[in-house]
Amino acid sequence: MSSKNPGPPADRPLPARLDPRAGRPGSSRAASRAEAVDAPEAEGRGRQRHTGRAARAARVVAGVLSVVLLAGSGWGWYLGQVAEATVNRTNAIPDSGNEGNGGAAAMNLLLVGNDSRAALSDDQLAELNAGADSGTNTDTMILVHLPADGSRASFVSFPRDSYVQIPGYGWDKLNAAYAYGYADTPDDAAEADRRAGGAQLLVQTISGMTGLQIDHYAEVDLLGFFNLSSVVGGVEVNLCEPVDDSQWSGAVFPAGVQTISGADALEFVRQRHGLPRGDFDRIVRQQVFIAGVLRKMLSDDVLLDLGKQRELVEAASQSLTIDQGLDLFDLSEQMQSVTAGSIEFQTIPYVGDDEDDQGRYILRLEDEDVLHDFFAELSAEPEAPAVETPAAPETVAPSAVTVDVYNGSGTPGLAAQAATALEAGGFTVGSTGNADSTDYAQTVVRHAAGDEAAAATLAAAVPGAVVEVGEDATSGTVQLVLGSDFNGVGQAVTPAAPSAPVEGEDARTAADTTCIY
Repeated sequence: MSSKNPGPPADRPLPARLDPRAGRPGSSRAASRAEAVDAPEAEGRGRQRHTGRAARAARVVAGVLSVVLLAGSGWGWYLGQVAEATVNRTNAIPDSGNEGNGGAAAMNLLLVGNDSRAALSDDQLAELNAGADSGTNTDTMILVHLPADGSRASFVSFPRDSYVQIPGYGWDKLNAAYAYGYADTPDDAAEADRRAGGAQLLVQTISGMTGLQIDHYAEVDLLGFFNLSSVVGGVEVNLCEPVDDSQWSGAVFPAGVQTISGADALEFVRQRHGLPRGDFDRIVRQQVFIAGVLRKMLSDDVLLDLGKQRELVEAASQSLTIDQGLDLFDLSEQMQSVTAGSIEFQTIPYVGDDEDDQGRYILRLEDEDVLHDFFAELSAEPEAPAVETPAAPETVAPSAVTVDVYNGSGTPGLAAQAATALEAGGFTVGSTGNADSTDYAQTVVRHAAGDEAAAATLAAAVPGAVVEVGEDATSGTVQLVLGSDFNGVGQAVTPAAPSAPVEGEDARTAADTTCIY
């Protein structure tokens, strides 16, 4: 793709199928442990119950396509290799026109929903009520900001009719940017190059309006929504009123809480007709769906099911196109302390509805200064607390630590799973069994006096675990009592205090399950 756009669209008309103005209608050892997990309680292991906040740390690949990886473990590395083997790559990040603020380790990722039906069979097209291929429409555009400390994630949606400056083309609707960049590539270019051209112009447009540098790009097609929602076993949504959009999207849902997947999920995120605020309520539906997927991924149903994790990785990566520089495993590590309550969804600040000089509906956004201030505040790194940081405890090599694992979570088989992950991380596992109680709220690392370094090493691999001296702990062996907050073996991250939310349109977190219209 050339580094410059040739000129306004009037000098080079778009093909009809790309013209945004045209519109469109409507091991054996591990096995023996698994059998021992639910064995009768061992005597002499008096356990004091401990309560504490549930630390639901997780590792997520990205936005709607975030896939839980057990960062730091052999299984997590394996899942990363599976994803890398199947994910599509594109040259989406331009060499110029993508300047702005951004921390050295913070990340701004542009998540795009592509309306292409190219990957769908005839049967799938009929099942999903997807209609004819609309070419290169990008009706879903979300900026995902991750701070350097990985303490939170901010999702900001951009309405497709936002009236913006598109480099080389002047003022137009935002969803025209990809189509212009696609058509601007040479006529004999490969399809992959044309799509890269569309992605690059969209990145330049978003960078200019936000004042941020876009570091990475991820694009999912319609089939991705279908597969992902099906693999997680459905996504829970809550509607304030029943809807019937059978004529357009095919969405027909009753009021109240319900679980949707497959074709129903796709109809849910595509509906805009018959909603009080049209495209704005469709954006809310997209945000609620993503939040539901993330909540499901942070649940024990996924975190403790290795087979489910692999299914998710495969389903996501096969429908995902990302830029050349995005490392999925690094991304999962950066997000390992994110919880549902620290994932926030908003819509870009706007003024209101309007028409352009051609009589088309557009959405007027706030002026450039207001938008830049909004995104600067959104991406501001939290200030470090002015307190003295205690020295980190001494640690030893994991291979020098012997761990006895006890299940106090109430989840059958959890001790065996934790033991397998600990061995993959280099630890030596002594025995496994049940704790004295099955309702531990907090995971505990217990040790004998003098084994502080070994306990610190284990605690560093179990996010959220508390460390204490145990009267019945044997010197040379550290005990790991699994609580209901246990979510895998990884790297310890202390979440930063949540920052004050940036006020935007329809701000809500992934933990919010109130009804929507």
